[in-house]
Amino acid sequence: MGKVGGLLLVFMLFIMPFPGCIGSINENSSIDLEVDLPVNNGTIVETYVDGALSSTQNVVFTFDFSGTTATNQIVTYGIDLRNGDEPVLVDAATTSSVEVTFNDHGVYAVDAFAIDEADVRANMTVSIRIEFRMEWTETNTNDPLPLVFDPAAGNQGEDPIMIEVHSTVENPSLVSQIGGGGQTVAFTWSIVDDQNEACQSRSGQAEDGGSDSWNTAHFNTYGIHELRVQYEDGQDYINVEHSLSILYKS
Repeated sequence: MGKVGGLLLVFMLFIMPFPGCIGSINENSSIDLEVDLPVNNGTIVETYVDGALSSTQNVVFTFDFSGTTATNQIVTYGIDLRNGDEPVLVDAATTSSVEVTFNDHGVYAVDAFAIDEADVRANMTVSIRIEFRMEWTETNTNDPLPLVFDPAAGNQGEDPIMIEVHSTVENPSLVSQIGGGGQTVAFTWSIVDDQNEACQSRSGQAEDGGSDSWNTAHFNTYGIHELRVQYEDGQDYINVEHSLSILYKS
């Protein structure tokens, strides 16, 4: 029987599962279920270049059932995300690891289970937190595109607690390009809700060859929003970099 963080396994019946070796005993079966999961949180990352989705990095977890013991032979290990998708199943005769890809952000109560040759099933719940980040780059523009985002949990579950924004606007130097200095540019950042009302805003400016940044947290996680950079003054082209994260209670 396994231990977690120095605590006897029996205590896992009274506390929320956390990363590491976790387990529970089904007293009505011959299966002592133990699952090892090094971490229980991850971040899906989408990368955008000039407004177009360039890549998506989903979160992959491997649930290790190798510590599970049973009186009868185990035939199946599985993970059910409880999101309407079919459970991920593996043949216990060939592997004791179940690899699961998370495509949607949210908080999951994952069902990990084992089934033996007598069709006896033992299962336990594992809490998983999947957050979301958008990396946005736009270059050589004087009319930046809005970054549109929907904070709602992708798995239709618990709502996120906040949106975190780190944004930088750069005014590249023109000296090396045309032999003369460029101008200072002025602009305004804003987070706009689905009623087209600015929830937050900040003015900024960047001299030729310089940049300005805005770091903020936004707590309205309902409805579709846009992160905008409105060009106010100047003729130089700018580069825009956003990093926007949707975060959940840890």
